Amino acid sequence: MKPPAVCSKLLMRWTVLSSDAFVFFPAAILFVISYYGQRSSEERASALATLLLQPALILIDHGHFQFNCISLGLSVAAAAAVISGQELLTCVLFSLSVNHKQMSMYYAPAFFAHLFGRCLHKKKPVFAILKLGLLVFTTFVMCWWPFLSSKEAALQVLSRVVPLHRGIYEDYVANFWCVTAILIKWKQQFPIKTLARFALGTTILAILPSMVQQILAPSRKGFLLAMLNSSFAFYVFSYLVHEKSILVPLLPATLLALDEPWIFQWLTPYALLSMFPLLRRDKLAVAYMALFFIFLLLNPPVFNDQEKAKATCSSWRQQLWLNKSRGFSLASMTMIQLSYLFIPSPASLPFLFDSLISIFAFAHFVPVMLYTNYKQWLVVADNVISTERHKEKKQ
Repeated sequence: MKPPAVCSKLLMRWTVLSSDAFVFFPAAILFVISYYGQRSSEERASALATLLLQPALILIDHGHFQFNCISLGLSVAAAAAVISGQELLTCVLFSLSVNHKQMSMYYAPAFFAHLFGRCLHKKKPVFAILKLGLLVFTTFVMCWWPFLSSKEAALQVLSRVVPLHRGIYEDYVANFWCVTAILIKWKQQFPIKTLARFALGTTILAILPSMVQQILAPSRKGFLLAMLNSSFAFYVFSYLVHEKSILVPLLPATLLALDEPWIFQWLTPYALLSMFPLLRRDKLAVAYMALFFIFLLLNPPVFNDQEKAKATCSSWRQQLWLNKSRGFSLASMTMIQLSYLFIPSPASLPFLFDSLISIFAFAHFVPVMLYTNYKQWLVVADNVISTERHKEKKQ
């Protein structure tokens, strides 16, 4: 008879695998069909493989034993529904995602802004908005029904969903509050409620440009960039962010891997690096290194030939700069990881390398966040609006 610990691990592994098979994999297939349906079969296969072989998600779900594949899978399915114009289905799927794991709320501004923008271009915008709002409310009530028996039960769940008492950050996360804590001792200088207000205000300010763009000019690619920008704003500025929260902005970057390979290839290594201390504590350093090197082999520099360079770069000088920057950053990243593994921290600075990893990853996240916000504003409204009007004319 197997010991309880072995049985527990087997149960966790099989439940994560089954969650992948029944939720994330079908959602990924639906997204590739809906968004990349006009591409060649080779490109669709590449997009699907990129989604299913995302190293960060594999390490967290199958090594750290989490079930992010369910909430993220439901969010991917909701994104596929958005691309397909299935607004009612979008509301149900995304509401289920949020109720499975509150981290999915990072995408809420993107979904809200895009659907709101589409509703504004309909003949009866108020009715369209109320219809979607009622469906979201109904889905939430159904999910929360077991906890609505008493006020105490509902408040207990809410206190766990929003644990303000745990502080503005835990461990060493590559976000604004943790990195700047080296200069400003946020936890010591400000009460919890004040920090919560700081986090709320900065997060809203960071999200607003992305939301405004989608309300004014809703588009399919713009929506995916809005998912990325909204979730990045939450990761960088919101209250109580965990290391594994980087999976949330990493997902839309992976969804856009064919359209925006630079974003995906630049973000993934540093997302992995930001979680390295957590993964090392779980004794996943070997798995981490293996998946990291496989990622590098499958994702060489973004520009490999003259034609690609001409299509994506204004000059060879820009291509050379991008490749050199990526190479230098990856070499520096490797040195930091090796130092973390083999060089003991000074007794006076026991978390020196944890802090260095957070700063290094954050320094690479900020340029991506600024670039993707700029990139989103370059996307004009596609035929989403004309499709909505055509449907109404037929009705």
